[in-house]
Amino acid sequence: MQIESFAFPDDRLYLLEHQMWALPLNDGTVQVGGTELGMNMAGDIYMCRVKAPGTLLEQGRGIAIVELAKSIISVKSPLSGAIVRINPQLASEPALLNRAPYGAGWMAVVQPNNWDHELQALIGTGDALRAAVEETLRLYRLNEDSRN
Repeated sequence: MQIESFAFPDDRLYLLEHQMWALPLNDGTVQVGGTELGMNMAGDIYMCRVKAPGTLLEQGRGIAIVELAKSIISVKSPLSGAIVRINPQLASEPALLNRAPYGAGWMAVVQPNNWDHELQALIGTGDALRAAVEETLRLYRLNEDSRN
């Protein structure tokens, strides 16, 4: 699904509050990463440190730290569970988050521990996603306009 100039692949679920995606894999794990919109809003990423495999996560709590030009932010997980593996390329190439957020820029693979319940907080592609993204873009542009 394309919303304005931003892609939201149909095979993923989204936690738009934190601009994160979740892609269920065949083995029951879930690959996670940041949305193209979220990475665009963040700007250039100079460092990404994803929590280590084995770390227990909570939905909406930190999964990684990224360093931007003028700030360091905590990236929030779209689901609860244990990190199974992380993307080793991000340590040396954090710009993958900007260049390929749905491909080589994935962050981690998680073994979910509350998937059925937390699935309710995630949005698939469709009208609800379009409305939420358009609202985010509207608010983001208002903030940009107030800075000029």
